[in-house]
Amino acid sequence: MKKTFLLLLALSPLAALAADPAPASLPDPLDLKGAILYALDHNYAILQAREQIRQQEGIVVQVRAPGIPNVTGTGSYQRNQTTVSQTFPLSNAQWVAQVKASQVLFAGGGIHANVRSAELARDAALFDLQAAINAALLDVRTRFYNVLLNRERVRVQEENVALLTRQVKDTQNQATVGTLSKFEVLRARVALANAQPDLITARNDYRNSSEQLRQSLGVPRGGPEMPGLAGSLDYAPEDFALAAALASAHDHRPELLRLAKLEEAGEQSVTGAKSTYYPNLSVYGAYERVGEGLVQGGSFNANGWLLGVQSSWAIFDGRATAGRVLQSKSQLRQTRLSTAQEELAIDVEVRQALSSLQESTELVNASQQTADEAAEALRLANSRFTAGTATQLDVLTSQVALTQARTNQLQANYTHLVAAAAVRKAIGLGDALVAP
Repeated sequence: MKKTFLLLLALSPLAALAADPAPASLPDPLDLKGAILYALDHNYAILQAREQIRQQEGIVVQVRAPGIPNVTGTGSYQRNQTTVSQTFPLSNAQWVAQVKASQVLFAGGGIHANVRSAELARDAALFDLQAAINAALLDVRTRFYNVLLNRERVRVQEENVALLTRQVKDTQNQATVGTLSKFEVLRARVALANAQPDLITARNDYRNSSEQLRQSLGVPRGGPEMPGLAGSLDYAPEDFALAAALASAHDHRPELLRLAKLEEAGEQSVTGAKSTYYPNLSVYGAYERVGEGLVQGGSFNANGWLLGVQSSWAIFDGRATAGRVLQSKSQLRQTRLSTAQEELAIDVEVRQALSSLQESTELVNASQQTADEAAEALRLANSRFTAGTATQLDVLTSQVALTQARTNQLQANYTHLVAAAAVRKAIGLGDALVAP
């Protein structure tokens, strides 16, 4: 079922058009689903994987050719001096036309093995496509969340600058009436100035992350401008059991499914390499017409059917066949070793992804509590400063702590969303918005 979905996705008319993607419009505002759907049609890694499937389809058609009747037409015309004619002394021209059909009856099983190997390689390319989709959509999700993160960082820094600006005005007003010293005003101005670089950096990060998202989406040169994004970095708990996650990875990861197909293709390649140990047999039929011109103006024509059986057998080929068999067996062994290596790598990836998810969950819980406490601390500092029981330094320190706490909370939510998406990819489930 999944392979059928991938084949339809790869060879659909929409995919054919996407081979040279037009600058299609982006939804405005752009939400995560819209970004995912746009990337499916425009991401260049996905488009290249689709073309690899088309290439493999062409190989399948090519290797099937020897197993079906082949029809060829040939013709020749020769003109020579009558003194060198070997057919008739007076002939100075000869032409031959032939249409021939041939069919291989036996080729040592090589044709069937080659066709089957090509079909399996095509199936492996389908799983390559799924792997490319999973990787590309994880990249889109990550960069989409990164834009949201940087947008929220800009908002937090703007709020911080706005609060510090009000703080400067308040201290100036109080200094005017003599309740605060000039030193307090200067300290408030320094705090405001120190906040400006963070805001400038946050805005630059936001612009850069938007361009990185454009690249992941595959927006072509001259394509539409990036619209505003719709979405938020909301925390949603995710839980995966280790044993079930490992089992899912080994059942669904396209990298392992691809290698399994390549193993089968390798076995067929060994059979194909061995096929030249055996004789091949084919039958053919042709219709031939021969004409010869005469100096006297007459002509001689002959035509008729030809039927025959043809066989060849390389009794000794200098061990060329043995060399091909050895190569095929070695390639098969390498594929099996790659499978074992990939299984180990996937196990490690799953465990690391689950560990990162656990870490991000703990960070979210910790940052949420810290942000709430920092907000309350700032409220109390402002109240005490208004009542005259706290200093301006207490207020500024609380404001800096709240900004840091909010930034940490945003970062924790972002890390959790990315970690959850990475777990889905690691266990072979793919993106939740397009999983068949």
